[in-house]
Amino acid sequence: MTYQSSAAYGRDVLSRPYKPTGAPDVMSKKPSQSLSAQLKPFVAPFRFDGSGVFHLKSHKTNEKGGLDKDKAEKILDANRKRLNDFQERLYAQDRWSLLLIFQGMDAAGKDSAIKSIFEGVNPQGCEVYSFKQPSSLELNHDFLWRSMIALPERGRIGIFNRSYYEECLVTRVHPELIAREKIPKRLMTKNIWRERFEDISAMERYLARNGTVIMKFFLNVSKQQQRERFLDRLDQPAKNWKFSMADIAERALWARYQAVYQEIVRHTSTAAAPWHVVPADHKWFARVVIGSAIVSTLETLDLHFPRADKASLQEFRQVRKALLEEGKGSGVKKVPAGKVAKK
Repeated sequence: MTYQSSAAYGRDVLSRPYKPTGAPDVMSKKPSQSLSAQLKPFVAPFRFDGSGVFHLKSHKTNEKGGLDKDKAEKILDANRKRLNDFQERLYAQDRWSLLLIFQGMDAAGKDSAIKSIFEGVNPQGCEVYSFKQPSSLELNHDFLWRSMIALPERGRIGIFNRSYYEECLVTRVHPELIAREKIPKRLMTKNIWRERFEDISAMERYLARNGTVIMKFFLNVSKQQQRERFLDRLDQPAKNWKFSMADIAERALWARYQAVYQEIVRHTSTAAAPWHVVPADHKWFARVVIGSAIVSTLETLDLHFPRADKASLQEFRQVRKALLEEGKGSGVKKVPAGKVAKK
């Protein structure tokens, strides 16, 4: 099966009016494409499920997918409407849960992507967790513990802004940090990173088998673009709070971080929990990729509003009849026109 270029698909997606899930195009004689097929050019090139070979350097950070900013914004807006519809059905059906993991270097655009993509989504069904430096309580547990207690319930979307992958990333770049985790000395072997990859993959497989859909996004930003965003944070008083001197210290370890991220993607990408390596130099295109991947995946879950059984429908009819009768009895008698009530 052949697919159009991303630019051609951009025109096609924009030309299609948004319809809630399950609404077929009854006016068209051609078989309607699924949403996943429409958005495939913005998802497939960046998705890695562990099959084949992965080299981070082969993934461009400045990809635009044949779009310009205006077209991208229209796709993003359409995806917001789709996401809102899917989220309502996910919440009402109360069967699946969705776990979204965002990783990336400082200033890669994780926070702004979450804010933009989920604009307008009902906050009752969506929770965001930002995992910072572990507390003393968290350090007294295994490395997955603090993430496990934050997993989304059925019917909800959980967003991890950084995640348990930090325990294979920061602790590997800074080996002194893992000493704080109080792991028994005899378990601290050269195999610890391979073992953590295995533990994570096993945990993600377990979650997938129990109805949690896992999507992982690595926002792949260039070192040059990070520099420009740091300068922007320094130059704009309203953004000064986002900057930390620690960011510069981590920037000096750029090559090491890139090597570890490559290892993470290589060893923890599976069909059940794939990684999406998102070009992040252009924030607007990163949001198109992430939003398109999310709504394409949600489309495959056959989400729908629960249907009432016969007994419930019978009860509804009785309640409706009672409410209508109640309304008839509460009417206010009107005074005929032209007549004034006497005191």
